[in-house]
Formats: sequence, structure tokens, C-alpha cells
Amino acid sequence: MNLTWRKERKMKKNIHPEVKDAVVTCACGATFTTRSTKDKIDVEICSECHPFYTGTQGKAKKTGNIEKFNKKFGLDKEQK
Repeated sequence: MNLTWRKERKMKKNIHPEVKDAVVTCACGATFTTRSTKDKIDVEICSECHPFYTGTQGKAKKTGNIEKFNKKFGLDKEQK
């Protein structure tokens, strides 16, 4: 396989945006830095407050599904 064409091919200059350090600020108040073409980024939700990462959503969802199942099949009442 001849790969000499890769050496001859040149990248275009001055077409890529400048990437710099950016501060990401969440609505909950958490901040972290990343690399972006913007200086400042505002987000509504982040890993500090998202229910998936905090673990608050999983338990509530399971409980709701179990209660729904028991109600559907009449298992929520005590059997005598």
C-alpha cells in the first residue's frame, strides 16, 4: 500500500477556531473548567445536580413502578 499521498497532502491553515479555557456554570451554582471556543458557558443541569448522577431518581422510580404493579393486580391490599 502506497501512503506517500498522505505526506503530500497539506492541511488548510487559519480555518480552525481558537480553543481556550472556559468556565461552565450550572444553575445549581457548581462550576468547572473545560476547553471551548467560548469563554463562559451557562448550563441548566450538571453532574452535581442531575438525578441520574446523584442517585435520587432510581429509588423513586422503582417504588412507583412496584406500587403501580401492586395496584394493577390487586396486591396492595392485605390478604387474610
